[in-house]
Amino acid sequence: MNLIDRLRWCLITSFGLGLAPVASGTFGTLGGVALAVTLQWAMPGHVVLSWSIAAVVLFVYGCLETRFVERTWPKKDPGQFVLDEVVGYLVTVIVYALVREVPDAVGHMAAFFAFRVFDVLKIQPCKKLEDLPGALGIMADDQMAGVYAGLSMWLVLPLLGQ
Repeated sequence: MNLIDRLRWCLITSFGLGLAPVASGTFGTLGGVALAVTLQWAMPGHVVLSWSIAAVVLFVYGCLETRFVERTWPKKDPGQFVLDEVVGYLVTVIVYALVREVPDAVGHMAAFFAFRVFDVLKIQPCKKLEDLPGALGIMADDQMAGVYAGLSMWLVLPLLGQ
């Protein structure tokens, strides 16, 4: 594998988190948490903007990597491809921050669990978005799950006293 392919592999697998033998999507989401928390720490006055830029760049990048993904893991939605979970988590915290507030540590934990629930449930149109061609289908359903997760946090956390 050449250097460019190694860099691609690192981004797509969230630096190897997608290689977890079980629950690769859950482990991959931790890459999104790490990125979100790092940007929140580094850009405190512009956190939603920094999350949004990262989400758009990584989403576009992920969609453009269809050939690499098909060549490396010849199946429709390989478990090792977890960039979609990273971006989906960013969408979760963006939505939550836009409708309520930038999450604290408890908020990030809630975002993690909410995103994983909605990513697994695949409530429509998530399931339909998976049918889009190539990496777009891999990426798009997780972004919708992120919207659902962010909105559910907005509804549920106040009921729990958060």
